[in-house]
Amino acid sequence: MKASTSIGRVRLAGFIEGVSYITLLGIAMPLKYYADKPEYVRINGMIHGVLFIVLCLLILIALIEGKLSFKWAVLAFIATLIPFGTFVIDRKLAFFDKE
Repeated sequence: MKASTSIGRVRLAGFIEGVSYITLLGIAMPLKYYADKPEYVRINGMIHGVLFIVLCLLILIALIEGKLSFKWAVLAFIATLIPFGTFVIDRKLAFFDKE
């Protein structure tokens, strides 16, 4: 992953966003409901929300720059909505990361 390329930035942000999503679903949500600790969801949810927006903007930038086709930009966006989706699409995006 090279943060110096558009696709590299999408891949890096996707990895970080994916980790925050898994943390939100796998740690913060159970703590909210089983340990009565809603503050973890509030904090992690805010962080995940910001990372999600950053990732969506980076996908849009890669699309505008012509580094991603419309099809792959849509697939990358859909992957952000599915747990572990950003990790799966990362292998496909690595193909485009040849600047």
